[in-house]
Amino acid sequence: MKWLVLVLLVLGAALIFQMGLLAFGIYTLLSVALLSRFLVQASVRRVQVRRTCSHAVAEVGTTILVAIELVNDSPFPIPWLLLQDVLPFRAIAGPHPALAVRGSRIVMTLLWPRQRRRFHYQLHCRRRGYFQIGPLLLESGDLFGLFRKFRLADEPLFVMVYPEVVPLLSYDVASRRPIGEVVMTHRLYEDPTRIAGVRDYQAGDPLNRVHWKATARTGTLQSKVYEPSTVAGATLVIDFHAGSYRREDEPLRSERTITAAASIAHALNQMDQQVGLVSNGRDGADRIRVEGFRVPRITRHVARKLAEEDVREARLRPVVTTASRGPESFTRLWEQLARLELNQGLDFAQLLIEAGSRIPRDATALALLGDVTEMHVLALDEFQRRGYAVAAVVNEYDEERFQAAAGPLIAAGIPVYRVRDDASIADMCRQMVLA
Repeated sequence: MKWLVLVLLVLGAALIFQMGLLAFGIYTLLSVALLSRFLVQASVRRVQVRRTCSHAVAEVGTTILVAIELVNDSPFPIPWLLLQDVLPFRAIAGPHPALAVRGSRIVMTLLWPRQRRRFHYQLHCRRRGYFQIGPLLLESGDLFGLFRKFRLADEPLFVMVYPEVVPLLSYDVASRRPIGEVVMTHRLYEDPTRIAGVRDYQAGDPLNRVHWKATARTGTLQSKVYEPSTVAGATLVIDFHAGSYRREDEPLRSERTITAAASIAHALNQMDQQVGLVSNGRDGADRIRVEGFRVPRITRHVARKLAEEDVREARLRPVVTTASRGPESFTRLWEQLARLELNQGLDFAQLLIEAGSRIPRDATALALLGDVTEMHVLALDEFQRRGYAVAAVVNEYDEERFQAAAGPLIAAGIPVYRVRDDASIADMCRQMVLA
């Protein structure tokens, strides 16, 4: 309000020195300024805004329609109104943006009294993630540029895009032999597809258990002995530490890891087996800011900066989805994979220490790795020595790097499977089933 003090001082001087023309000019300027201020504040406050988003959850490839409706509910015209729907910079920037914007999310318009205007734009989902749409910002002013009024018109909306699921076509679901079989020392039930040997026929053995070739060879009835096993499913142990993925390969390699994890989880769910998740990544919901937009006297620049800010505080608590079975369990895990982001917190060894007690022993600990160092090998070997069934999926397209990564794991007795590129995910799963 320094300008008002200056105007009053000049007006006082004009009255003292009886400068009538100057005093009249000051009166006119002051009247125009006060009237403009009143009109701007009264008009912007009475702009009604309604924003809708066609999807709250979506899949990769979906196009989301964002529609905005403005109504000038005041009796005064608004000479100019700037409308901006803020999107997070990290989601729309870079050579591989997660969201592709079609249409304009920044609009300048004129609103007459009681006028209604509609705008829309589209978001094409190219990658999975948890995205903040908004806040919706309004700014207006008078024709002379003396006053501007900013308003937070609508709070953010949130859209979750599920990761892609690659159909695993190279195994027989009816075989009931999913990824992660663990041979047990106690007989939970017998697997008729895995014959351990033969024994003499006992009263009560069904005919389909008789080993006819052995019977013909020995001359006495022989029955098959099946290997005791349990179908245990798997716990996906995803190394999502930022240091495990080379910057020049991002975001493609880390997204490939999530796609592989979602595909494996979906296969296990289809076979009604338990599946869980443990990761040192960050839940995308943790970085969402809402409270910051409610700061008094916030400006459009500050609100936009808050919305676009990439909060990178390290998460030191593992992301865990308890292993269970059923469609609801898979949906929870799928949502968690959608929100999972690279993190600077726990390394892989620390992850197994922190979350190891939450991995069931009757489930394979299936590690999905972007890099393999001595720390990874030692951590998985120690986990294996504690009685867990361990396997590793290495996400590496370079042959020499894959050989260097797989060698120490194989030497430690850990089965290793490979994801070379997106097209190899189905083959990786076939190898795991047949291994």
